[in-house]
Amino acid sequence: MTDMEQNRALAQPLYAGFAAGDVPAVLSTMATDIEWTEAEGYPYAGTFIGPDAVVEAVFVKLATEWEGYQAVPDQFVAEKDTVVALGHYSGTYRATGRSFRAPFAHVWTVRDGKLSKFVQYTDTVVVQRALEA
Repeated sequence: MTDMEQNRALAQPLYAGFAAGDVPAVLSTMATDIEWTEAEGYPYAGTFIGPDAVVEAVFVKLATEWEGYQAVPDQFVAEKDTVVALGHYSGTYRATGRSFRAPFAHVWTVRDGKLSKFVQYTDTVVVQRALEA
């Protein structure tokens, strides 16, 4: 297996763990100093350092503020230490009862066999509409 194939194989189970609600499995793929960036305009925008910060600032909010929230990858592209996941988000915002579906591109950087950086790209306008009453 090439390094690129290994890097792609590292990112893929993260989404399966997220879908199953298996936070320990998701966290096991991350470097202890992961740099996680949610897009400007996204409800949880910002950059968070370390798995605990990601759980608190992003995962807990997704689990408590959304019904049926999903991040489903449709394709993975790997080049050197970078893996890009192309897919879509969907879910219903509990406070408004409004749902959305938006495409995403997630750019992952792999270092020493762990995911060390995440950058989110998505249509934040589509997501914001679900937040509006």
